[in-house]
Amino acid sequence: MKFMFRKFDTLGMPILGAAAMVLFVLERKHQLRRRTRPKKDRLVENGSVAAAAVPALRLLLVPGMYAAAQWANKNSFGLMAWLRLPKWAKYGAGFLLLDYSNYLWHVLLHKSDLLWRFHNVHHIDMDLDLSSAWRFHIGENVASVPYRGGMVALLGVPAPLVLFYEVIFEGCTAFHHSNLRLPYAFEKHLCQLMVTPRMHGIHHSIVARETNSNFSVIFSAWDRLHQTLRLNVPQDKITIGVPSYRNPHEQSPAHLFRMPFEKQRPWQLPDGTVPSREELPRQKELLP
Repeated sequence: MKFMFRKFDTLGMPILGAAAMVLFVLERKHQLRRRTRPKKDRLVENGSVAAAAVPALRLLLVPGMYAAAQWANKNSFGLMAWLRLPKWAKYGAGFLLLDYSNYLWHVLLHKSDLLWRFHNVHHIDMDLDLSSAWRFHIGENVASVPYRGGMVALLGVPAPLVLFYEVIFEGCTAFHHSNLRLPYAFEKHLCQLMVTPRMHGIHHSIVARETNSNFSVIFSAWDRLHQTLRLNVPQDKITIGVPSYRNPHEQSPAHLFRMPFEKQRPWQLPDGTVPSREELPRQKELLP
């Protein structure tokens, strides 16, 4: 299995690093949602989780997906080969289908009780910003290897496309997790095409029907296709997190690592109430 990817490591990763630095500065100057916890505490917490998860992504997931694509390409296996598409179509359709497969994976993370145990580590963050983009339990990244590798093989996408898509995937994940306030008129149009900070902020709400919406990663079309799009929630009304995990002391790195192996709590606040919100009209219209 190949582990070193020259263009991915010497071009893709530096580009992602530069983009992250720009987002880090911009979200401090143009804040979308008011913070509820100290930034330094969250950087330590999220950085600790990422310190284990990111190497798993780079050393297991990326090589695994690339190997799956190479195998499929060599054996003329997968949808792209069976349809006998020209090269340009393999790259275009392959990019879209890779993104669709990740929409489905995200839905599965919420629907599977086992996978949710790991994904919940990401969701109990009580603020949402750039650091949240890498706050994924190592178990979730390891679990994604067979799924994402399997989808790469079934689609039969070109191996170089896997690396290109992963760079765009990570960049978009950083962008829509950021706490960056874009001009409302601009973002209202942008979210017609791709996932934006306001759109993804709704996905991190403590209101269950809002959390179970906006699963897309790059293109918002998948939520439109499956009727899981929800944009009609004002940003200043959103409480970020999971209702049963509102104690800041439970955000410690030690607890975050062991949390998937503990009994999961019901979706309710500590006082037993279930967060709700009156449904506003025009579900697919982004609100400020």
